[in-house]
Amino acid sequence: MTAPVTTDSELDEAPAADEGGRPAARRYGLLAVAAAVAVGLLLGYAGGLLTPTLTRPGQNSAEAGFARDMTAHHNQAVAMGLLAFRQGQDAEVRQVGVDIATGQQGEIGTMQTWLRSWKLDPTGDQAPMAWMPDGAGLVKNGLMPGMATPEEMAKLRAASGREFDVMFLRMMIQHHIGGVHMIDGILAEGHDDDVLAVAQVMKNTQQNDLANLTAALKRLGGTP
Repeated sequence: MTAPVTTDSELDEAPAADEGGRPAARRYGLLAVAAAVAVGLLLGYAGGLLTPTLTRPGQNSAEAGFARDMTAHHNQAVAMGLLAFRQGQDAEVRQVGVDIATGQQGEIGTMQTWLRSWKLDPTGDQAPMAWMPDGAGLVKNGLMPGMATPEEMAKLRAASGREFDVMFLRMMIQHHIGGVHMIDGILAEGHDDDVLAVAQVMKNTQQNDLANLTAALKRLGGTP
């Protein structure tokens, strides 16, 4: 089983055009972003295939738990990023959304390829975050660290203009903070060198994103 490219059904509901043809232009832009997300996923799969399989993490290993849980975590970030591209008013917010959506979709491909190469199912029988020593305490209302609730996602979809931009930045900052905590978990608990190398790149990327997200939020007059 492969991980689907994350999309948001509401992204296809924009009107075809209004004065100046702007919605139509945004629609074509959205198609290009969707294509980029799909390419990122395929590249992630290809990158994952390069991972040696001399030793395979087991069903309940930290590596398997991380790959499964971070895939779910990333899926929400991709959905948020696509929303930012469609609904963001600020140019930087739209660009950040595209970058996060394409980058994290590629990482999903890598993690799903690991699981296949280890001959493990995309989903396991362990509870979320069970692979981390303090994992159970990090799950709140069934959500992993930093993840938005369904109600928060609904509010984000309904927002527009500066309200959307500020809300997106705040939510993505929290999302990334939670993601970094999970990455620190695999860096502490994992043993597979290739997983650890990719995890470190993820952490570096998300920390850089956090700096940019925080600066953009400050520029727009919001607070974390």
